[in-house]
Amino acid sequence: MSTDRVIHRAEALRRGHTDEEIRRLCTTGAWTRLRRGVYLLGEDSAEDRSARHRHLIQATAECVCDRTVISHASAAILHGFDLWATDLRRVHLTRDRTHGARTNPLVHVHSAPIDADEICEVGGLRVTTPARTLADLSRTLSFEQAVVVGDSALHRTKLTKDEARQALRARPRRPGNVRAARAIEFLDDRSEGVGESRSRVRLHLSGITDLELQQNFLSPDGIYLGRTDFFDPTHGVIGEFDGKVKYGKYLKPGQDPGDAVFLEKQREDALRDAGFEVVRWIWRELDDMAAVALRFRRARARAHAHRPDLTHCACTSRTNGVM
Repeated sequence: MSTDRVIHRAEALRRGHTDEEIRRLCTTGAWTRLRRGVYLLGEDSAEDRSARHRHLIQATAECVCDRTVISHASAAILHGFDLWATDLRRVHLTRDRTHGARTNPLVHVHSAPIDADEICEVGGLRVTTPARTLADLSRTLSFEQAVVVGDSALHRTKLTKDEARQALRARPRRPGNVRAARAIEFLDDRSEGVGESRSRVRLHLSGITDLELQQNFLSPDGIYLGRTDFFDPTHGVIGEFDGKVKYGKYLKPGQDPGDAVFLEKQREDALRDAGFEVVRWIWRELDDMAAVALRFRRARARAHAHRPDLTHCACTSRTNGVM
């Protein structure tokens, strides 16, 4: 883990800084105090919460004993999992004991049994494995938060739902196991980001269920029409989460975001021309999906009268990152 932007007070003093200068740099925002005697060089961007938490983990790891394991949200950050609306002010640690949990402004120490096979190494740090990390978070986060991190864990690693289930069964008496099991059963490794995972949860809670993810469509003559975020095979309705970021994510050399928007419109027009209804929504609608669910139901009603012939339109699904 890179620590180029982290400096300890002793090193700062050795370089010629004074304590008064350090205080002034922190006051102006040029430096950020991670913990006592440890500072982050440069402005702390609120948009880069994961990077800041990585620095906080590194600074904290230097002060804890070898029997302590980085866990929960902190482990998720080190594994590269997505988190949504999850508190990152504290570094989460777990100690293999049944009592002595504590919390302060910088650290949350959990006390829980942990076996050697539930520990791995990331960047030279002892961290709970992806399976144990997901189990811990699924017990303690909300359903929506747990699905976000769980989808990401399955999508980005070789972790399987069965391994996540086994991690839960290994600790049958842990509080929160029932809600954790509900979240794990709902996970889908085909989800490609926070917006898609949240969309799936919100649609499900609104009664829009049985959706297929990442479907690829071909026209009757074999022309590739595009890949969709969600597809309702029963009614022939396509759902698209418009995260905007994707317009720039897949740009080819020489293209600009305007080109990507135009190509996206062409893709959607081709799908509509093939007979599919398309429902689209954006980030700000995720907090209240009632209007989106209503549009989805209306699209189902329209599609019922003009059902596309799927026997003439090839439809395949991407699994584990492979089309």
